[in-house]
Amino acid sequence: MPGSLEDALDALDKDHAFLLKGDVFTEELLSTYIDYKRSKEVDAVRLRPHPYEFALYYDI
Repeated sequence: MPGSLEDALDALDKDHAFLLKGDVFTEELLSTYIDYKRSKEVDAVRLRPHPYEFALYYDI
C-alpha cells in the first residue's frame, strides 16, 4: 500500500497498462489525471505546513 498520494501517483505512473485494456482509459487521460493530482493536491499540501507541525513547534 502506498504511504501517500504521491506514492500512489508514482505507482500509477509506473504501472497503468491494465487501465488501458478495453479502451476505457487513454494514455492522455491518465497522464492528465496524474499531472492534475500532482499540481493541485500533492504540491498544494507540500507547500503548506501540516496542522501537526503547528502543534509541535508553535504550541504554548
